[in-house]
Amino acid sequence: MTTRATAAGTRHYAARFASASAAGHFREPVGCGTPDEAPPLIASLGIGTYLGEPDAATDKSYAAAIVAAIEGGMNVIDSAINYRLQRSERSIAAALRELGSRGFTREEIVLCTKGGFLTPDGVMPDDAHGYFEREYLHPGILDPQDVAAGCHAMSPSFLANQLDRSLANLGVDCVDIYYVHNPETQLGEVSREEFMRRLRGAFEFLESACAAGKIRFYGLATWNGFRQLASAKDFLSLAEIELLAREVAGGAHHFRFVQLPFNLAMTEALTRANQTVHGPPVTMIEAAEALGISLVASASLLQGKMTQDLPGFIADALGLRSDSERALQFVRSSPGIKTALIGMSNVAHVRSNLRLVSEPLATGEQFAGLFARGKKA
Repeated sequence: MTTRATAAGTRHYAARFASASAAGHFREPVGCGTPDEAPPLIASLGIGTYLGEPDAATDKSYAAAIVAAIEGGMNVIDSAINYRLQRSERSIAAALRELGSRGFTREEIVLCTKGGFLTPDGVMPDDAHGYFEREYLHPGILDPQDVAAGCHAMSPSFLANQLDRSLANLGVDCVDIYYVHNPETQLGEVSREEFMRRLRGAFEFLESACAAGKIRFYGLATWNGFRQLASAKDFLSLAEIELLAREVAGGAHHFRFVQLPFNLAMTEALTRANQTVHGPPVTMIEAAEALGISLVASASLLQGKMTQDLPGFIADALGLRSDSERALQFVRSSPGIKTALIGMSNVAHVRSNLRLVSEPLATGEQFAGLFARGKKA
């Protein structure tokens, strides 16, 4: 039987923190329920596993940080097969084993990973070109024509291989959210028509993986694509991509998530009207709401740049104890953002961020004050 995050499991998890978490910390992603099951609950804060050296000490530190995050009220874990050369996924597996011994179940945890970037296995090989030839080209897993920028592919055969590797790395039989990683990388080398053809093939595979029980939902994890002006070469239209998912699988498609950078310095999802759904241009947050897509924020602290020396008007508007807390409060309280991801590779960092679990979300009045003061600053 496939084991994944469930409505019952995540509600049991939320109940563990009923007295310690503020209202709104746990929320339902849009478009993820069925007639037979409510959506899983996801926390407003999640742990990311991107940065760090590919070594044993960092492996151990990440595993401990993930355990601390789950024990403290963050039930979203985010990774990618290329993070630390597949070692971050393996750190998650170690953490899941430890959490199991402490009474937490897989059904309580929302597990997310990504595929798209070519990556070595554990260590950087002396001959990277030879490694990829042996692992991917010679067995026919990857066609050289499918590779963009020398590092990215999203062909069905490649994604199938990467998903199976990720499942083995994570020690699970199902990933709750599987993202195609930075698909806009392809637009640097292929036409938009070819890009959409390739993305269709990826979606067809991902829907088959959903049917097979290997993933629950899928999405796109992007950097520039959804933040750009509509005229940019690597711009992505959410309406066009959601329509592609419906063409592949109908209204019951499983394309339900987009991950994109969102923080105090990168507010485009909230402030740039670059998307078109039915009428005049709207923001990414408005488009996602209209199309039943949940948004997950990456780079919530912009790799630490949002943790100090923020303008004083931000503290005046949001209060709290530190710039780090204020930066995260802005992201997790923004309308349409379901989870704010924070890269945390050690327990001390996790514990410093867990205080927000019990902090009420920012109010509309605080947001209005923040933007009013920002215009004057």
